[in-house]
Amino acid sequence: MNFPFTLDTNRKFDVVGFGLNSVDHLITVPRYPAFNTKTAMTEHRQCAGGQVSSAMVGARRLGLKASYLGKVGNDYEGKILIDSLRDEGVDFSGVIIAPGARTQSGVIIIEQLSGERTIMNYYDPGTKIAPEELRYDLISCARILHIDGYDTKAATVAAKWAHEAKMPVTMDLDTVYKNLDELLPNVDCLITSQSLAGELSGIYDEREALHRLHERYGCYLVAMTQGARGSLAYVDGQYIATPGFRPPVCKDTTGAGDAFRAGFIYGLAKGLSIEETLRCANGVAALSCRDLGARAGLPKEEELQQFIG
Repeated sequence: MNFPFTLDTNRKFDVVGFGLNSVDHLITVPRYPAFNTKTAMTEHRQCAGGQVSSAMVGARRLGLKASYLGKVGNDYEGKILIDSLRDEGVDFSGVIIAPGARTQSGVIIIEQLSGERTIMNYYDPGTKIAPEELRYDLISCARILHIDGYDTKAATVAAKWAHEAKMPVTMDLDTVYKNLDELLPNVDCLITSQSLAGELSGIYDEREALHRLHERYGCYLVAMTQGARGSLAYVDGQYIATPGFRPPVCKDTTGAGDAFRAGFIYGLAKGLSIEETLRCANGVAALSCRDLGARAGLPKEEELQQFIG
């Protein structure tokens, strides 16, 4: 099955991402600690993350031209985030630096035995973006817009601008934000986390939840990530279940969802079928688990193609 979108080939970027960034403290422990105990860390790293900024890094690793729009604080963590984008070749000219604000941050505790993680986030209100801070030219210069909905009103404006510029809009949604009813009808490809689809639709059968979201918001494709099981999508009256891949080694699942979105954007930009796109997305997600953090394990295009065969 093919996507119905016609992507303009005469754009500066393949994808522009507007949404969250973060600088994460990654703490690895042998087992997740119980209350009132002491546990020795086996590893501690500080590195850049954030669901949309990481998806743009993932898209760039796969060979796409990517740009990131967001806001950071005027602090050391903000410099880490911007430097990480520069080092990866992601355009950061649309990043806003907010004086007096702290860059979004997270503490991620990773259980070494399973590779699963627990995340604690901090978001400074000073890094929120208002609609009037957006620039049309920074949105319309790409072939695809990718958003997350954290700054919901601004994301709604960005999505409307994207449609004016004849760009499809993809969305990474893992939290129920206010004003989603205004935003989601402007999204073409909605990808939720496994639990979020049920929470948002009020239906906990996975297939029925996706169907309900499609009926309610009219998104062309609605999909959910399912961890090791892979993904499930509802599109054009059909369900597409795509099995996951086993990573070479599972060190950390942090950012696997962001990686899935990067692989989805890659398939869409490359003109692949929907089935092939979802297969690529699952492959990128699996490979991302082979190292600590949201970005270290993200593959290059050659690695992905070799991995998924």
